[in-house]
Amino acid sequence: MLCGGSRASVHLLDHRHPPTLGAKVLRQSSFVLRPCLAKSQQPMKSSSSRSHCKTPAPLDCFSQGDVNPKLSAEGLFPVAGGIVALGKFDALHIGHRELAIQAARIGTPYLLSFVGMAEVLGWKPRAPIVAKCDRKRVLSSWASYCGNVAPVEFEIEFASVRHLNPQQFVEKLSRELRVCGVVAGENYRFGYRASGDASELVRLCKEYGISAYIINSVMDKNQVSGNTDTEEDSKSKERGQVSSTRVRHALAAGDVRYVTELLGRPHRVLSRARTQDLTSKGRRVTLHTSSLLNLPPGNGVYKACSLIVGDKHPISCKVVVDTSNLYIETEEECFHNSDESQEEFLLLGIEFG
Repeated sequence: MLCGGSRASVHLLDHRHPPTLGAKVLRQSSFVLRPCLAKSQQPMKSSSSRSHCKTPAPLDCFSQGDVNPKLSAEGLFPVAGGIVALGKFDALHIGHRELAIQAARIGTPYLLSFVGMAEVLGWKPRAPIVAKCDRKRVLSSWASYCGNVAPVEFEIEFASVRHLNPQQFVEKLSRELRVCGVVAGENYRFGYRASGDASELVRLCKEYGISAYIINSVMDKNQVSGNTDTEEDSKSKERGQVSSTRVRHALAAGDVRYVTELLGRPHRVLSRARTQDLTSKGRRVTLHTSSLLNLPPGNGVYKACSLIVGDKHPISCKVVVDTSNLYIETEEECFHNSDESQEEFLLLGIEFG
């Protein structure tokens, strides 16, 4: 792992991983390098600063609330000495995966996410694309792309950084979080009112002695997809850039094959249902949409789906989605009549292939 200094070049693509989607480094900060081991290898000096950062503990879909971050014995945040990918990671799509791949090529990979943006900015509440308790599973599936290391997500309350200008934000990364480097896409914006761009990120990281790598945007096969009914990602949509907004449009249109291409995996919808609320008649199960933990595809009939009940093997099924319910028809009976002595809630997963 490399970190800090003042003039020299860094060769990022060491080809330990197979090339993916043609992404490549556009520019990077350039300086004399000093060894910078991850926190598990060499503790770094503690920063006296405190933050409102949060890092997720292993989550289950029956727990409520966030867990406060725990500093190490040396007073460090978990990302200290790591390489953080910067972005909005709502969908965890193939563009986000590419950032994680590049981060893993340099050091220990993290995703730096901001929570509470909708509340602070007054956006209308909307269901997440990936259920919060399912994000660790998705990131674990990226390990094979990242040198057998699963990226870890580190969360910061957006309210705590909203008013930071670009320089203050990079200062926080360097002096408080003690990261070793950052990876971002070519269109990345940061700082108050998104006033900083990728070029400024490289410049500021050089000033604060951390490495910065800017990579090409990951493009999908369709140059235009969906209607641009919001300003968010409108420019990237016109160019065919993979984005969370494109995933939402494809889900709304019921194009699950296209969603799979954008995500790099089948879309999985989770339901946290009370056992007594499950309507099961033979091989047909009815779920109310109020039990869903993330965004389902639009109304329609979906064949070649899979139903995951707890830790059991997936069961082939057909799913009918309407405004109020999901109707799941399986090839075998998967539920039996339950009594009150059994667990109150059941976690179900539906994968749309």
